[in-house]
Amino acid sequence: MRRGGHAEALLLRRRRGPARLWVAVLALLAGTLWLFSSSSSAGLGLGLARSSYGLQDVDVNKLWRTADSNGWRASSAPRTYWPQSESNGYLRVRCNGGLNQQRSAICNAVVAARIMNATLVLPELDTNSFWHDESGFLGIYDVLHFIKTLKYDVRIAMVIPEITTNGKTKKLKAHQIRPPRDAPVTWYTTVALEKMKKYGAIYLTPFSHRLAEDIDDPELQRLRCRVNYHALRFKPHIMKTSSEIVNKLRTEGHFMSIHLRFEMDMLAFAGCIDIFTPQEQKILIKYRKEHFAEKELIYRERRLIGKCPLTPEEVGLILRSMGFDNKTRIYLASGDLFGGKRFMKPFKAMFPRLENHSTVGPGKLEENTRGLAGSAVDYMVCLLSDIFIPTYDGPSNFANNLMGHRLYYGFRTTITPNRKALAPIFMDREEGRAARFEERVRQVMFNTYFGGPHKRVHPESFYTNSWPECFCQPNPRNRADKCPPDNIYEVLESQFQSVEGEEDIEEVKSTNQTDSTSQIEELVV
Repeated sequence: MRRGGHAEALLLRRRRGPARLWVAVLALLAGTLWLFSSSSSAGLGLGLARSSYGLQDVDVNKLWRTADSNGWRASSAPRTYWPQSESNGYLRVRCNGGLNQQRSAICNAVVAARIMNATLVLPELDTNSFWHDESGFLGIYDVLHFIKTLKYDVRIAMVIPEITTNGKTKKLKAHQIRPPRDAPVTWYTTVALEKMKKYGAIYLTPFSHRLAEDIDDPELQRLRCRVNYHALRFKPHIMKTSSEIVNKLRTEGHFMSIHLRFEMDMLAFAGCIDIFTPQEQKILIKYRKEHFAEKELIYRERRLIGKCPLTPEEVGLILRSMGFDNKTRIYLASGDLFGGKRFMKPFKAMFPRLENHSTVGPGKLEENTRGLAGSAVDYMVCLLSDIFIPTYDGPSNFANNLMGHRLYYGFRTTITPNRKALAPIFMDREEGRAARFEERVRQVMFNTYFGGPHKRVHPESFYTNSWPECFCQPNPRNRADKCPPDNIYEVLESQFQSVEGEEDIEEVKSTNQTDSTSQIEELVV
């Protein structure tokens, strides 16, 4: 589908048995898999230097492998003394937004509880307003695993307990506070903590983006990783459905996953409406007026600065220019694409082997993949795919979290299109200047990290790139990057001062000695 060129000012408000793969899926998110280490991954050799590879050096087939780790391993274990202090009270939070916005909020809530030495009440998920379901934390995540994985870090309660005063028993009422966006650590150690000590419990709502991402304490950042990549494990039915889909996709070899962010909400937010019919534009304008602040957005300007989501056709042109052929198997993770089938037609003509969780899933899939659960299935399939491509990485929480998760689990290949650099190339093509089109696209697309370790630069999110805080090296140049000892669990257990029994410790010790990335690759690939 060709884009319109005019600028108009607008006001816009493998073949492996299912059993083996099922083990792999469970292993991938299990908190005991490799909570404190992973092996280095051999692969592309496109490490930290982005510009050292010319087009002639890149074999697109190598993209099916993992990126070069440069000797780094994922490690979110504490590297300093990490005992818990006496609880100052209870912390309730309401996590709003979609699945991955809520996921980030849960991570922040655990960190906030640690900062305040508070007991965290199991986070509430505002599923009704966004997904129109009431699954909640209990319906999406493995609660017992969540609590057990974080036992060294925070106290977690299912509910705020009742209290007895003067012989009378009543429920402790949490004092409600609206925390500022991206609140610094100091806000929690002063304002929030003061109220907690006064009332015994506080209720922070809404709780999306309510803790600053940039925190100077690397231990708190590593705690975020422990929550995100180990404690938050989906329920068994979600994992099973994801397993069945990945198994089917792997029967013929590698597969790629693409997150097509071409839904109404994102298009209205971005202000990119000129490619749609007048009636569709009215719908987008109305949606923006109802959900976003009034702002003058000019389509051409938005596109040139990379603020417009890629169309399905543009994604197809990028893949074809890079050297992927029409036999490439692609899993699409997306909601309802705005504009109907006409936007997908050019993409399907270039890459006909397209699947989604409805077309490749088990017979009763739809019963298990509505709302948050459906997004969770897409998340797991994308996480396990050989290549992941986000078409709109910001402010898409789904794409951002997946890129960070794939980086953490063995530097799995991620291809991130630079929309700002690609925009003039596509616009030239639309205006008849198509000379050297594919060469120009390749120059942009092969100038990337492909999922290897790299320095986080603003506005890149910590949830997209937790390097170097959540990574380590066995033989580092910098002492701060050295991997923690193999007996870290014994140290933590001693600090925790808990009578847990030797079985759990032995299980963790044996898991910690596993070459985890190799294990995952053997089972999944």
